[in-house]
Amino acid sequence: MAMAGSDIERLLKGAFPDAHVVVVDLAGDGDHYGARITSAAFAGKSRIQQHKMVYDALQGQMGGALHALALETAVPK
Repeated sequence: MAMAGSDIERLLKGAFPDAHVVVVDLAGDGDHYGARITSAAFAGKSRIQQHKMVYDALQGQMGGALHALALETAVPK
């Protein structure tokens, strides 16, 4: 079962309340998404640490209900 983009956005905003989150369905199939998350929580963290924070925020959905997610993380300027 695919995961809705709105559910991805809800989970990310729950984990990163200050974040600007943009979720895009890349293939139109509800299975392949892109997400850009801009949050102060990423400050001082490596890209790997930032992505792990995002995967943790998705509460185990990655690889299950959420098949593919192209991530872009950033710290606000």
